Amino acid sequence: MEDGGPPPLFSFGVIADIQFADKDDGFNFHRTRKRFYRNSLQILKNASRCWEEEEEPERRPAFILQLGDIIDGFNRELSASERALQTVLDEFSSCSAKVHHVWGNHEFYNFSRAALFQSALNSRDRGERGAEDEGGEEEGGGGRGEEEEKENSLEEVYAYHFSPHPKFRFIVLDAYDLSIIGRDKSSKKFKQSMKIITEHNHNEELNEPPAISPLESRFVKYNGGFSQDQLDWLERVLTSADENEEKVTILSHLPVHPYSTDPVCLAWNYDKILSMLQAHNSVVCFMAGHDHDGGYHMDTYGVHHLTLEGVIETPPISDAFGIVYVYEDRMVLQGRGRISDRVLMFR
Repeated sequence: MEDGGPPPLFSFGVIADIQFADKDDGFNFHRTRKRFYRNSLQILKNASRCWEEEEEPERRPAFILQLGDIIDGFNRELSASERALQTVLDEFSSCSAKVHHVWGNHEFYNFSRAALFQSALNSRDRGERGAEDEGGEEEGGGGRGEEEEKENSLEEVYAYHFSPHPKFRFIVLDAYDLSIIGRDKSSKKFKQSMKIITEHNHNEELNEPPAISPLESRFVKYNGGFSQDQLDWLERVLTSADENEEKVTILSHLPVHPYSTDPVCLAWNYDKILSMLQAHNSVVCFMAGHDHDGGYHMDTYGVHHLTLEGVIETPPISDAFGIVYVYEDRMVLQGRGRISDRVLMFR
């Protein structure tokens, strides 16, 4: 693919929903889909080998995007969370490229938010903390008490951005900023999140989608959303990217376009962030995981919404990872196994 032309400016690897556990194959929550817990590590080995075999510097991944759910929630029941995580991280370490980790629901099944910030899954120090990250003096803030200021601080939100090459920027978002699995029950955000989900989902088991409409099915416990503080921060970063004429790719565990995923996998407030992406010319792509079937849609504004197929539901006869080659006017995804090749032209 793309043979004979100029080399890419840079490249990166992508993989999603590894969900490794040292246990026999099983099924999803509704017991409708088979999951290959041990084989997921073999697929990661295949990915690491593929990424390292690229001989040309411009084609060897400069970094890896791990789009969340790195180990499965069963590890907590097996008292194996730390051991399983280290097993997967050891495999990632066989690849010379640095990994940017996105947090998904299975990260919170295994670890508290505080523990994640102290773990190797916190790759925020590989990002940038510019003036637009500081909470915005221009926002005012008068009248808010110290407790509320602390609750809304961006320090407790796992979101950052980085620029691997001039005129290109990547933004990692915290899709469980609003969540009932990632927040302490005494916190303001937990109470806010519980109010949101119970207004839409009246089931006793909140992992069961409400049977109202397809879009309402997103209000389940294993999804989450983006706080207003995080959206305000994203607005500032995108405004800066517009001014600097950058191409922006946004990363989240949860998809935000209904046509790029099963609605049951959408972020709770996908509509708020979707309108923001479409308002900024700098945004060219939104990448997510979570929906193990994957998905793709280019919206009417020219933004590509790419949902990566999950490793965990990939049988041993196949693979699920890719390399993305970035050029001045496009990104070219070279997929392996279940992941299709795609050319993503910039708007």
